[in-house]
This record gives sequence, structure tokens and C-alpha cells, in this order.
Amino acid sequence: MPITDDLPRFTDLSARLTGFDEASLEATGLTEVYRAIAAQELGDERYARLLRELREPDDAMDGELREAAQAVTYLWYTGSWPGPPATVVSPRAYAQGLVWKAAGLKAPATDPGGYGSWGEAGARTGQDAGVEGSGR
Repeated sequence: MPITDDLPRFTDLSARLTGFDEASLEATGLTEVYRAIAAQELGDERYARLLRELREPDDAMDGELREAAQAVTYLWYTGSWPGPPATVVSPRAYAQGLVWKAAGLKAPATDPGGYGSWGEAGARTGQDAGVEGSGR
């Protein structure tokens, strides 16, 4: 997919929608992929309107613009375009979902430790190393 001139505007918009800075979004390696998906799924007119009109997400947005903004936010957090049914972009998109970063976790089934590694006492690392509990 070629880099387009609207990629910086899409990245800026995505940063405002998600609360993650542009560098964090670019670090996923998915900005151009998500830009292309948003443009395709929203259609040329709605996509252009979203980039042009959405300065700050707020309650004054009309329903169409709000829906488009929510879909782009959903894409970044889950790696899927909302459905029904939701369409997963790729295994990489799932693993890079912002929901996992926001929670300070790795996406389930993406850790190289293999099945069941989360249950081993030595598997605790990072932010959750000191957290106790049953996990239920």
C-alpha cells in the first residue's frame, strides 16, 4: 500500500481519538494499513469529512461523524473493523491492539512462552509482577 499525503492527518486524528501519541501509533507498524482500511470502509466522502471536520472529539459531532470516529478508535484498540461481524485485520493487528497496551498486557496467545505459560509463577514479568490474586 502506498504512503499517501493524508497519512499524517490520519495519524494525528488517530492520536486524538485514542489518547496515544503519534509515535506510539507509528510504532505498531499499522498506521498505513489502518489508514487504508478506514478510507475503504468509510468511503471517500465520509473519510475525507472525518479528516477535515474532526478537530476534537466532543458531544457536538453529528451521528455519521461520531460513528466514523468510533470505528477508527475501535480499529486501533482491537485490530478489527467493527461489524457485524467485526473483521480482524490480521494476527499482528490483534497483537498490537491498543487495548493490550492500555492494560499493560500482552495479547493472549501471542507470548512466546506457549500455552499455559501465564499460569507459571516464573512467567510474571513487567507491571503485573507484584500483583497477587487468583485471576478469576
